[in-house]
Amino acid sequence: MTTLFWHRRDLRLSDNLGLSMARQQDPQMVGLFCLDPQILQRNDVAPVRVMYLIGCLQELQKSYHQKGGQLVIVHGDPVDWVPRVAAILGVSGVFWNLDVEPYSQERDIKVRATLKSMGISVYAGWDQLLHAPADIYTGTGQPYTVFTPFCRNWRNRPKPTPVDPPLDFLGVDALTQSQLDGVALPTIYDLGYQWDGEFILSPGETAAENQLHLFCHQSIDEYQTQRNYPAHPGTSLLSPALKFGTVGIRTVWAATEIAWHHCRSDESRESIQGWQTQLAWREFYQHALYHFPQLADGPYRSIWHQFPWEGNVNHFQAWCEGRTGYPIVDAAMRQLNTIGWMHNRCRMIVASFLTKDLIIDWRWGEQYFMQHLIDGDLAANNGGWQWSASSGMDPRPLRIFNPHTQTQKFDAEGEYIRQWVPELRNMEAPELVTGKILPLDRDRCGYPHPIVDHHHQQKRFKQLYSTMTSSRSSP
Repeated sequence: MTTLFWHRRDLRLSDNLGLSMARQQDPQMVGLFCLDPQILQRNDVAPVRVMYLIGCLQELQKSYHQKGGQLVIVHGDPVDWVPRVAAILGVSGVFWNLDVEPYSQERDIKVRATLKSMGISVYAGWDQLLHAPADIYTGTGQPYTVFTPFCRNWRNRPKPTPVDPPLDFLGVDALTQSQLDGVALPTIYDLGYQWDGEFILSPGETAAENQLHLFCHQSIDEYQTQRNYPAHPGTSLLSPALKFGTVGIRTVWAATEIAWHHCRSDESRESIQGWQTQLAWREFYQHALYHFPQLADGPYRSIWHQFPWEGNVNHFQAWCEGRTGYPIVDAAMRQLNTIGWMHNRCRMIVASFLTKDLIIDWRWGEQYFMQHLIDGDLAANNGGWQWSASSGMDPRPLRIFNPHTQTQKFDAEGEYIRQWVPELRNMEAPELVTGKILPLDRDRCGYPHPIVDHHHQQKRFKQLYSTMTSSRSSP
């Protein structure tokens, strides 16, 4: 009998646990992907992310075809379509890989119940994590809420190895195939979106594997010294691939271990371990969302429900458009708006500026990021924003970034600023990195004056925070 593998965030054939299990059960295996309106019509969908998804599906369809198989693509609710395709195929079982997001879990419960009522077996396991949420707990059996002890536990566990891709598939008969009324892969315009920019990473499994190879052979041993400088190519650029699963996490880990064993210096090994720690951060945020699904809608620290965010709409719009008058902030936001990606150091800077300088609810920024990021991922994006806002799982409650100090540390010559804020290209570096641009010079080049004063807003934020915590502790 045929088996069905339901692709979601695992758009690849290599190192895919669920797909490998489905193929082992029966060589006559069909792949399925549902273009889910519940996801595509949300208000936090980025056009660049939809375009990347379509490119990934194009390559995945070709990969299936080359191995004698078929990837069926449908446009509709998976709760209806997965059982429908399973019934047409007369499958013995449906396989998929689990996800941490609340919507995905709720949807999967419904699909599983329908399939069970049809007498169809379901096989679902963890593929996108090196360690499943149920595998890592504190000594008292509770989920971790602080990263450092989580990372220590996570690191000490042996990591799983990659699984081989299937050699081939057996296609279904012509009659059955004619009943599979899948759709031709739509364009981004068919789905109501528009994106004409370039990608930081080309879609698909091949590009992801090539980028992993390039990073591990050319850059990873300098990651620790280069990762914080947005003008330099010091990061992996693999975040879109990890978001959509065009590369397996076991493959990624194995590549870092090979690179570590080929190192010739302690500094290089430290860099590789530093990048591995970023993988631990990724899993920490995914575990957190799994165990605390309420994070998707609000702060982890309940006291932050009371914080008096000011919500100045004009200030928010200036932040979105890169017109705050703070060069590093504006450069980062323009990078996001232009290419659908932002350097991680800059993500922290602009998030701190929105929440601590403009005193705007972090959820506004979280949504804006999701509306523009090619690698927009609920767990990582939410975790990063709550870390910056001080509302999340962070033992240091009042972390505030000074945008000028950050610029002097990480863009000392103003290279990044000049790249993304062209009206400032002729400005001297000392003026750029300190923000001490004369008002006349700002007017001359058409660059806005600062919309707020950092030092004043820092004091104001601390006062608001102090008032909030005092009222909480009052009898």
